[in-house]
Amino acid sequence: MANILVVDDEMGIRELLSEILGDEGHVVATAENAQQARELRAAAKPDLVLLDIWMPDTDGVTLLKEWQRDGMLTMPVIMMSGHATIDTAVEATRIGALNFLEKPISLQKLLKAVQQGLTRGQEVTRIASMPVRAPIAATDHHHAPLDKALPATSSQMYPPIASAPLMSADTQFFTASFELPLREARDAFERAYFEHHLGQEGGSMTRVAEKTGLERTHLYRKLKQLGVEPGKIAKKGV
Repeated sequence: MANILVVDDEMGIRELLSEILGDEGHVVATAENAQQARELRAAAKPDLVLLDIWMPDTDGVTLLKEWQRDGMLTMPVIMMSGHATIDTAVEATRIGALNFLEKPISLQKLLKAVQQGLTRGQEVTRIASMPVRAPIAATDHHHAPLDKALPATSSQMYPPIASAPLMSADTQFFTASFELPLREARDAFERAYFEHHLGQEGGSMTRVAEKTGLERTHLYRKLKQLGVEPGKIAKKGV
C-alpha cells in the first residue's frame, strides 16, 4: 500500500484514478489545482504523484519546477496530459518527472507506470538509508582502522512483515435458492465468488484478476455490474 497524490483539474479523472488506485490497495489524496497540491505536499510526502500538465491556475510543469527548486521533488512524479507536445514531455522529464502518460490513459499503462514509479521510489529510499562507512585511518598504527559500518537503522534491523490475508483460507460455502431465476442465481453466486477472493487477496484487483483468470478491465466491469465494492470489502475483512 502506498500514499499517492493525484493532481488534475477534471473531477472525472480524479474520481476514476482514485477509484482504480484505491481498489489496488493504495491510499489516494486528490487535488484539483496546483495550490491544493502544494498544501498536500507540504503536509506530507506522498510515495508517488500523478500530475496533470494543463491546469487553470498553475500548470504541472511549473509546479514541478517549484518542487525541484524548493527541494521538495523527493518522490516519483508521473505527468499526464491529453494535449501536451513532445517538447513538453521532454522538458518535464528533464526537470525530474519519471514518466509521461498520454490521456486517455489505459488501465494497463496506468498500473504499470504506477508500479514502476513506486519501485523507483523504494530503490531511492533504500539507497539513501544505507549505512555510511566511517573513514579508515591511514597511518595511525596505535588504533584499529575504522572500517566498520555505522549501526543500521531500525527499519533495516527489522524488515517489514508481510501482512496476513484479511480472510481465512477456509473455503466459504455458498447457498442460494433453486427457486431463483437463473440470472439472479448466477449473479448471487458470482457476487459471493468475487467477494470471497477479494477478501482473501486484501482487495487487490491485480491479484484477484490473476487468480480468477480475468483481464483487469473485464474484472472492473463485472464488479461494477454486480455492485461489489472492493475497497469496502478489504476494510471489512470479508
